[in-house]
Amino acid sequence: MALKKANTEIEVKLRIRDGRRLLRQLARLKAKLTHARVHEMNTLYDTPDGNLARHGRMLRLRVERPAGRPDGPRKTRKMGTQGSEISAWLTFKGPPNGAQASQPGQYKIREEHELRISDYQEVPKILEALGLRRWFRYEKYRTTFALPGGSRVKLVFDETPIGLFVELEGERGEIDRAAELLDFTSSDYINQSYGALFMEECGLARPMSHHEPTPASGLPDMLFRRSKGVSAAT
Repeated sequence: MALKKANTEIEVKLRIRDGRRLLRQLARLKAKLTHARVHEMNTLYDTPDGNLARHGRMLRLRVERPAGRPDGPRKTRKMGTQGSEISAWLTFKGPPNGAQASQPGQYKIREEHELRISDYQEVPKILEALGLRRWFRYEKYRTTFALPGGSRVKLVFDETPIGLFVELEGERGEIDRAAELLDFTSSDYINQSYGALFMEECGLARPMSHHEPTPASGLPDMLFRRSKGVSAAT
């Protein structure tokens, strides 16, 4: 396992109406592709009574597989744990931190610790042996870019079952500058998790609610309809 340095995550989401327009904007800005499009399957684990979620904490296993272009040929890759192109991460996030972390139009600020996993198939067995259980899965396609000019903000383009989003992660000022380059303002910032947004979509939470889903919330998995696929232009 490789440990990623513990840090404080500061990020916002932006809802994207036109994926092709966004990609044209990034091309004009000379944004650099730093991580090609991947498919993510994210699985959240919690105690049977939802103790982590009730206290704003999250434990997630993320498994990434190369995805290629949304309109290109799809290749089936061997499901292995060694020598494959599959990457996996185990992430713990603390509760939102500070007033700005819970106000609409501001930043999501959380403590984050992350480990890269060499054998992701063993992780569920370990977590379940510790009394945790899988309770919510959500998937998305993610493409990662870096903006020019020395910007240290991380820009990811997410295709999800509930729409298209950009996530900007970095320092507050750099997030604001990156958002402005994409023709957004702070009033467009979303600081909810995908779980919270999906609760809204399912009618289980009020709009702009910051309540995180718990195992008792009755939330179904957030998955694509396999018959339709997904496109960056939808």
